[in-house]
Amino acid sequence: MTSFPRPTRLQNPWGALLVLALATSAAARAGGGPENTFVVVNPASANSLAVANAFVASRRIPPINILMLRWQDSAESTTVRRFRQELLLPVIRAIDARRLATQIDCIAWSSDFPWRVDYQEELPPELVAKDTFPSASLTGMTMLYAAVLSGGPAWLDPESNDYFRPLGRDGVPETTQGFRNWYGWGQRGELLEAGGSRYVLSVMLGVTSGRGNTPREIAAYLASAAQADGTKPPGTIYFMTNADVRTTTRSSVFPATVKALQGLGVKAEIVSGVLPSNRASVAGLMTGSPELNWEASGSTIVPGAICENLTSFGGIFTPTAEQTPLSEFLRFGAAGSSGTVIEPYSIPAKFPHAAIQVHYARGASLAEAFYQSVRSPYQLLVVGDPLCQPWASIPVVEIVKADDATVLEPDTVLSGTLTIEPRATVPSGGAVDRFVLYVDGVRVMECGSGGTLTLDTTLLADGYHDLRVVGIDMSAVETQGRQIVPVSFRNHGRTLEIEVEPRRVSRSGSVQVSVRGTGIDGALVFATGRVLGRTTGTESAIEVPAELLGRGMVTVRATGRGGSSPADGVNAVPVVVEVTD
Repeated sequence: MTSFPRPTRLQNPWGALLVLALATSAAARAGGGPENTFVVVNPASANSLAVANAFVASRRIPPINILMLRWQDSAESTTVRRFRQELLLPVIRAIDARRLATQIDCIAWSSDFPWRVDYQEELPPELVAKDTFPSASLTGMTMLYAAVLSGGPAWLDPESNDYFRPLGRDGVPETTQGFRNWYGWGQRGELLEAGGSRYVLSVMLGVTSGRGNTPREIAAYLASAAQADGTKPPGTIYFMTNADVRTTTRSSVFPATVKALQGLGVKAEIVSGVLPSNRASVAGLMTGSPELNWEASGSTIVPGAICENLTSFGGIFTPTAEQTPLSEFLRFGAAGSSGTVIEPYSIPAKFPHAAIQVHYARGASLAEAFYQSVRSPYQLLVVGDPLCQPWASIPVVEIVKADDATVLEPDTVLSGTLTIEPRATVPSGGAVDRFVLYVDGVRVMECGSGGTLTLDTTLLADGYHDLRVVGIDMSAVETQGRQIVPVSFRNHGRTLEIEVEPRRVSRSGSVQVSVRGTGIDGALVFATGRVLGRTTGTESAIEVPAELLGRGMVTVRATGRGGSSPADGVNAVPVVVEVTD
């Protein structure tokens, strides 16, 4: 049997920053939300921009977490060398350069990036004849980034993912664990705060090429997924059985899985057939069949559902491909699905274990549920909203000013030192372990429950800022709740205003962006991770083609500079523009 080298912590390009973070804050655990998700967008693709706009708007992704990464080659496949050099490394370097390495847990690719990575050129001679289909998925190779960067085909290890939760005697994992990029994982799945293998969660938000979904369909399922959080949706999770090997490969654990779900108060059934017939509320699905027709089933998917089919070509979007692609479930409202991008054979480790639905029902996010249930994810493409968590008990967070014990209201003008006492309640009756403060999407500090957070606003730019306090519960899942409050700092006498006309524009049109400020030499205008233009002086205007913004709801921002330090800047209140077809 071939022995695959396991990536070590030293092979992690984020390693130096992670060591620093651990040395300075043993409890620097801030993951599982929009602040911890890095969105990669292809600015050469109108569809990629539209998909990213939908996700950024529904999840309130901070602008610093968005990277424009131009890709003008195939949206179907690329080589592992090009994936490493032109996609993976630029993303990692951007995260590092923006000082986000300690907070990014998930990389979400928008559409029109290659969903398949061909690695034949890097197969060692002894494996050339053994690996008949040398291809992997974009999301699998991103998740296994340390293996990809190690220079050897360690991603082929059938047990490459140590985040996979060990199974109990009945075939159901005893634990569900929240994911943080700096957690290390032992070969038996144990969580290690030093050493071990490290990963990053990864999904594609949608695929718009070939047999994929339209941008409108993707925007719809991303919006419904965001609205499903914490709703504990009604309905039933169905496990389909039939004589097909695609079902029998996994069906032995269905009874124990159903029992575990019922023990959590979630309805679950084992049903004979390919799809549930005329069921009004499908809260999740596991099946196995080469061909599916959801519309003909007469059933309805509940927002937030993971619907998953084991079949060889479910992750292949080439128009001439056979078998039903994963996009079928997403088209009818599922929050996420998966499929392999090349013939995987019926090897259970390459597909989600039935326990994916148990992890999800225990409160894990969609991305966490997938990767805790797939032992060898290198060929599996995961598509959907990574942050969706329908069964989570989400903390309700309140930001209280320490000086007068009042709630911090939106649009409050602040100066000097701000001290807040974050508070939270957990609907399930649990407790919050700690709070994390983010300013404009960047993690600043944290405190324990009952503590305070103090921010010196004089060190930062005047004008608009996005303050976020995230409460993280004490459970192993580490569920997050957040309060996001737009405020303004006023310390240095600088002002900046932005006007955008029209506020609703067709993609073939343009918008006029005007900025006016005091105490500045010029301003930078940007939206969704892209610089739209630069102005000089205290008052100026630029014309921006709407196609640069992409379809959908887009937030246009401006920041002015009066010097080189952060305190020499000023931010305008953002303006939302709708770009139509």
